[in-house]
Amino acid sequence: MNTYEWLQTIIFFVLLLALVKPLGAFMARVFQGEQTFLSPVLTPCESLIYRVCGVNKDEEMGWQRYAGAMLLFNLALFVALFIMLMTQHLLPLNPQKTPPFTWQLALNTAVSFTTNTNWQAYGGEQAASYFTQLAGFAVHNFLSAATGIVIAIAVIRGFVRRKTSLLGNFWVDMTRCTLYVLLPISLILSPALVSQGVIQNFSAYKSVPLVQSTSHEKPKLDEKGSPLKDAKGNPVTQNATPKEVTIPMGPVASQEVIKELGTNGGGFFNANSAHPFENPTPLSNFIEILLILLIPGSLTYTFGVMVGNTRQGWMLLGVMLFILIGAFGILQWAENSGNPLVTKLGVQSINMEGKEVRNGLAGSNLFAVATTGTSCGAVNTMHDSLTPIGGMMPLSLILLGEIIFGGVGSGLYTMLAFAIIAVFVSGLMIGRTPEYLGKKIEVREMWLSILVILTAGVTVLILSGIAMLTPSAVASMANPGAHGLSEVLYAFASMANNNGSAFAGLNANVNFYNLAGSLAMTIGRYIPAIAVLAMAGSLAEKKYVPPSLGTLPTDKAPFALWLMLVILIIGALTFFPALALGPIVEQLMMVGT
Repeated sequence: MNTYEWLQTIIFFVLLLALVKPLGAFMARVFQGEQTFLSPVLTPCESLIYRVCGVNKDEEMGWQRYAGAMLLFNLALFVALFIMLMTQHLLPLNPQKTPPFTWQLALNTAVSFTTNTNWQAYGGEQAASYFTQLAGFAVHNFLSAATGIVIAIAVIRGFVRRKTSLLGNFWVDMTRCTLYVLLPISLILSPALVSQGVIQNFSAYKSVPLVQSTSHEKPKLDEKGSPLKDAKGNPVTQNATPKEVTIPMGPVASQEVIKELGTNGGGFFNANSAHPFENPTPLSNFIEILLILLIPGSLTYTFGVMVGNTRQGWMLLGVMLFILIGAFGILQWAENSGNPLVTKLGVQSINMEGKEVRNGLAGSNLFAVATTGTSCGAVNTMHDSLTPIGGMMPLSLILLGEIIFGGVGSGLYTMLAFAIIAVFVSGLMIGRTPEYLGKKIEVREMWLSILVILTAGVTVLILSGIAMLTPSAVASMANPGAHGLSEVLYAFASMANNNGSAFAGLNANVNFYNLAGSLAMTIGRYIPAIAVLAMAGSLAEKKYVPPSLGTLPTDKAPFALWLMLVILIIGALTFFPALALGPIVEQLMMVGT
């Protein structure tokens, strides 16, 4: 890295660490029902929402009722978005007369945005109207993010509370999360992105004359719009010389902040954050990466505050940072080393294919690990153009369960499941009943933790295997061999772990991937969420066990190292064979050619 890239990276992590404590402490106050500096303005709004919706803010729920409310609310969100996608041609704010989605694509997209995945098997500027983008996608960006955060808060309450079955009120937690956390940050930073050139309008698309026209061959169509073929079956083409280009418009800035802040990731445009209207400058790129990691990182401090030991939160944050920086270092090395086949041609070895020059190598790679370590899925780089080992880094971060830093809320509660397994195994090794934060870890908690951690991984491996045996799925692969396998593995890893990014080269807008992907996203989101709420309910009912001389200290460096080892061992045992057949083989082929 050059001096600028070193400086940019150091400033980024320093600023991130500086923001973790104030935002984490603020969120702890919000979810504990304490006064904040926003209370005088927002408390009347909060009270009005409760009155209109008939919510008793003082009534708490057990884990079954909390999970039921979450599922019911998410089902309503799914149905509303599905109907919107199927009828968008009849709805307002559609200057381009965008047609409705097919039912398969509408199903996949509605599941995607409801589960915080934002997997996009469509081009945003071609397929979605302004109304769909605003009333559909942007609203889901807020509410799916809030869903993950409040589940994590309920899990924290499970550790804190004693001899009770109550974990809080889902409706109150959702309201406070949206009003006090997500909306204010979005309102403040959206104008900041506008100042950098992110567009915000409701104009029709603009036709602009080209500075220099070019000619190309295009298929000739019949009256029905089907490609014509000659007597030998070859396509008939005609010369075309376009003299103007259509530039898409739209309300982008209002969606861009919550897309990153809520680790949603769905791009207004097909090129996502590589598009200059979504991410025009190095400063906007810096802000967007910071937004991706801000809430997942700050929630670790929220956890420490709520359990009464902030060192517990710093320990989890340290584990996340160590693995993230390690992945960034490997990715930076791989992309800086470039492709030896290209180097033989006398071309500069740094791999800038698929990257925007304005973001640079480090800015592109940092975005790549941030968006895949979380469940964001926004991209400013074509991940398919990364070197094999470089591409394995974002893929591996997704496959680990997106706990580095993880999705908003989902990353923290999955990391806590890893911590429980680490505590349980260490307890067996020293012959003591394992304890974590004053609660005994027993068989029920272990089974539920395993369910949280392995659900997405098993789903990825099963569906990837089915795809390799399904002709329509294989036909969607543009690349054969190891790279084609990596594309399929990445697709299902992204969907099952609710990420949303993808390798190019795979046509995912076919029935198989739309339907199998919908199943993967649903399983990956809701089975771990229900399991972790059940675990929280079990923990809340337990009595507090004071620490003794034999209690494993879980807020110190030895446990952090042990936790990292457990995470990496579980990841390696689950996915190494698949990675060996994909990016590792591809790297060996590239180097050995």
